[in-house]
Amino acid sequence: MESLQNDEQRQILMGFFKTGPGEYGEGDEFLGLKVPQTREVVKAIPRDFPLSQVPELLMNRWHEVRLCGLLVLVSKFEKLATKRLENAPSAIKARDEILSMYLQYAERANNWDLVDLSVHKILGHWLLLPSNLGDRDYKINVLDELAQSPCLWKQRMSMVCSWKTSQMGDPSWCLRYAEIHLHHPHDLMHKAVGWMLREMGKRVSTDLLRDFLRQHAHEMPRTTLRYAIEKLSEQERQYWMKGA
Repeated sequence: MESLQNDEQRQILMGFFKTGPGEYGEGDEFLGLKVPQTREVVKAIPRDFPLSQVPELLMNRWHEVRLCGLLVLVSKFEKLATKRLENAPSAIKARDEILSMYLQYAERANNWDLVDLSVHKILGHWLLLPSNLGDRDYKINVLDELAQSPCLWKQRMSMVCSWKTSQMGDPSWCLRYAEIHLHHPHDLMHKAVGWMLREMGKRVSTDLLRDFLRQHAHEMPRTTLRYAIEKLSEQERQYWMKGA
């Protein structure tokens, strides 16, 4: 990956991901690779690449190498989460190991793209699959710990993981964590909450989205509201924006 370094693209990425002093990505270092380039590297990694070597990628100084490590975890998890393997004891055990590693190194997913490209495909999918680690209450506790963490990226994980649960028809995770994060002070969370509400409305039920808006539109940050109603008709969007 270092051999693919692109200094011009690196400067663009450092600005885009807010790596300056006092910004949310302060100090992050980039090679200047685009996501498709990182995905090509992941495709070239042998299928038997041991899980034990992934932390070396996750602890790397370079943003794109950490993304590579996260995408390796995604690839491994997805291969173990097919319908055929959903209830297989060996697959359940292996998925739990991947999930545990993902959570252990969660702070290494230290920008929104690293979270958004991985969390729903690992943590979000795991929420709706059999696990030896615990039942639904255990899974809620896992997400609550992330939501209550002082780390912005862990907080974002607890919200964006619901992208997958909504895709799979379960709105409960989105609604729970949208309510928990409704008054979050950071714009990145305002966007995440609105985005996930929009996806829940699109994938599960527009009426559930409307129910949430009736309860909370008046207190939602404007960014959250705009994101949440993006797929509604122009007339309905105007109604919610005027009433908020």
